[in-house]
Amino acid sequence: MRLYLAIAALVLVLAAHAEAQEEPTIEQHFASFHTKVKEFGSDVAEKTMATIKEIEQSEFAAKTKNWFTEQFEKMKKQFDETFTN
Repeated sequence: MRLYLAIAALVLVLAAHAEAQEEPTIEQHFASFHTKVKEFGSDVAEKTMATIKEIEQSEFAAKTKNWFTEQFEKMKKQFDETFTN
């Protein structure tokens, strides 16, 4: 009988304790939301910068840049030949 009373009292204490915990206010929700959005933005910015650096250092980017440079030099040379004569 004592065990049942002790268990019942323990359940009541735990239930009262759970109800007594304070709900976060709207201000706390907004502060939490602001923090989460700020962290998300920072993460996205870091990942974007890492991806851009990776693309800039890739072999494809180097070859493309060299190709455009060569094409520009050819156009420049042809332009000079055409208009200087």
